[in-house]
Amino acid sequence: MTADTGWSTTTTTGAFSAALVVSALAGIPVGRILDRRGPRAVMTTGSLLGVAAVLAIAHAPNPAAFTAAWLLAGMAMAATFYQPAFAALTRWWGEDRIRALTIVTLAGGLASTAFAPLTATLAEHLGWRTTYTVLAVILGVVTIPAHALALRAPWPPASVPPTQQTGGSRSVARSRPFVLLAVALTLNGFAMYAVVIALVPLLTERGASPTAAAWALGLGGAGQTLGRTLYTTLARHTGVTTRTVTLIAAGGATTFALAITPGPYLLLLFLGIVAGMVRGNLTLLQATAVTDRWGTSDYGRLSGILAAPVTIASALAPFAGAALADELGGYSALFVALAGISASASLLATASSRY
Repeated sequence: MTADTGWSTTTTTGAFSAALVVSALAGIPVGRILDRRGPRAVMTTGSLLGVAAVLAIAHAPNPAAFTAAWLLAGMAMAATFYQPAFAALTRWWGEDRIRALTIVTLAGGLASTAFAPLTATLAEHLGWRTTYTVLAVILGVVTIPAHALALRAPWPPASVPPTQQTGGSRSVARSRPFVLLAVALTLNGFAMYAVVIALVPLLTERGASPTAAAWALGLGGAGQTLGRTLYTTLARHTGVTTRTVTLIAAGGATTFALAITPGPYLLLLFLGIVAGMVRGNLTLLQATAVTDRWGTSDYGRLSGILAAPVTIASALAPFAGAALADELGGYSALFVALAGISASASLLATASSRY
């Protein structure tokens, strides 16, 4: 994009990060609508917005229009990505929700596997603007009818556990356990996303070629998909607080191991895959965090509030991680700092227990 348009890298990546922030903030009112009406109208509208946004990005004549199109894409993300899907599955599948959530996240985990090479091939032959146009058509043809026609099941009433706080979702969102959990997941989300972005420069700093480092990143994504298949077993044998603390601490431990391990490459590759497996479980941990503690009543709104700061932290992580690496003197020191952030998050998760 920058080579074709002359726009700066800061402009193009900044527009994408702004879209993530919009997605995070829009997720809260979207969640409220989901709680009342279900996912069909929300996700169908999101698909329509998504097609319009991708087409607008493809044909943006200047940076202002490009940024505006990405902000529209942020609205579409809030209505079509994991959060609304999680709300739908949580309400429809009830006690069997973890199985349903696992299947959807396994499919979502394959998105980059399928579309990264497709996009690269299209861009090589067609240019980025035509590639975005083709992707917009695929998005519309697949998701608009799928959401409009398949999400027609009756919207069941929400269930709440006996321990549900009085005062509704507003009371829950202001409670000490919820606030501490939100802070813990936000810190952990920042650390985990910064690790993903910084893994390639860490490995190249250790002497790996860019291709070898890219393979490590890709196999870490495969580990993430594999890790999600183990979450059902983990949930069956652990309590919610134990599970939360263990997974956050495990993420910090893999980060620290990557920080202090100079090599060889195969060992670093193995650690990257293990880190990916932990990240895969953390996705499902966040998806079930509300229902495991406060039931399905107001799930959409509460999960939107919980996810908003995590998404914003993830959007800031690439810039903040690179800046911290410069200040700390390299990516090994950055990974030590990120491990410390994860450790702090695990302590907050312990303090968030209400049972």
